[in-house]
Amino acid sequence: MRSRALVLVVLFAAAVAAAWWFTTRHKPAAGQTVAVYYAKTDGTTLVPWQVSLNPKSSRLDAAFYAATQCVAGPPPGVEAVRFPAGTRVLSVDVQGSTADVDISNDVAKSAEGGFAESAEFKALVWTLTQPNLGIDSVKVKIGGARVATLPGGHLTLDEALSRSSF
Repeated sequence: MRSRALVLVVLFAAAVAAAWWFTTRHKPAAGQTVAVYYAKTDGTTLVPWQVSLNPKSSRLDAAFYAATQCVAGPPPGVEAVRFPAGTRVLSVDVQGSTADVDISNDVAKSAEGGFAESAEFKALVWTLTQPNLGIDSVKVKIGGARVATLPGGHLTLDEALSRSSF
């Protein structure tokens, strides 16, 4: 009888712990901030800045907002590699630990080629793969379609990107 009670207590504790993990891991806490990264003009150094989330933000809302802020770039006056003017995030979908980000065709206008492309997408991937969003990799669509590379050709986009991709 005592062992049965102990098993029930352990099972109950495990169920409570699992419920806590699933509800807190995939939803940013109310009033939380999220780090949005930009690449310095050297193209490799990333700098985070904190943006506030709506207290009712879901994980998907937080990912979309973070991606949008990243593509918009850092505050004016900050020297950084920026996405081409007019580039915007069309959608973000999160399935498990992978975010699928659709970016407007304007991103293909990069005049700096591979250097800028790599810096831009490094910032986007680091923004979306921070631990509190629960995302490990990012798939990219351009204008709703999967593309192998952008015109610069130095960054492969037909596979999921992670922090180790850079």
